[in-house]
Formats: sequence, structure tokens, C-alpha cells
Amino acid sequence: MTLAQKAMYLTGRPAGIALRTGQGVSGVICGVQGGVVYVMQYMYAQQFATFQYPINQIYDIMPFPPCR
Repeated sequence: MTLAQKAMYLTGRPAGIALRTGQGVSGVICGVQGGVVYVMQYMYAQQFATFQYPINQIYDIMPFPPCR
């Protein structure tokens, strides 16, 4: 499964994204368009923001595991 397919499958769900820089981000995947993954992330208080991550800068995308 390609990263684009994985992101499309996980659209609307929380996921962790490992970037090629070694940084990690998490949030809800809003969609994929034009080689870019859109992720809504929590900022502060009641503020959320949508960030754009080009697929070629993403190493892997993992769904959040269920709570135990």
C-alpha cells in the first residue's frame, strides 16, 4: 500500500505521521490531494489548525491504536 493510499484509507481517523526529517506529528487526516496530506492538529485551548505535508516528505503513517 502506498503512502497516499494509506492516508486516504485513514482519512477522518487519528494517525501518527513520521516525517523523513525524523520529526513526528499526530492528528486527524483530513484528506489527500495533489500529493499533499492534510492533517488537523491541536494547537492550544480550543484552537485547531490544518497542516499540509507533501507525501515525498513522509516516511510512514500509522493509525492510532485502540485504548486498553
